[in-house]
Amino acid sequence: MGPKYVIIKKGEHGAILMSDKGYFIIPAYPTEHVKDPTGAGDSFAGGMMGYLAKTSDTSLSNLKRAIMYGTVVASFNIEDLSLNRFQQITFEDIENRIKEFEEIVRL
Repeated sequence: MGPKYVIIKKGEHGAILMSDKGYFIIPAYPTEHVKDPTGAGDSFAGGMMGYLAKTSDTSLSNLKRAIMYGTVVASFNIEDLSLNRFQQITFEDIENRIKEFEEIVRL
């Protein structure tokens, strides 16, 4: 009974995915210029859910990837006020930051 997965967003400290298989912990994307963190959680959720909707895959491994997308989308959000930063980025910008982030979190 209960949820199969639980995701805990920890703001500037990243996020945790919990399941009966264990934990997945991801840091926040290191952003140099934080202008306004308002809406970062919503951006995280939107990026994550958008990726899950695009892939139609809710497996544990894909949820981990979705959390990475949510983290990266939120990192763009905090770089400017309101939705201003989102008006300037492309999907390619998101993909480039995903690649950078993968290098950061790789063991």
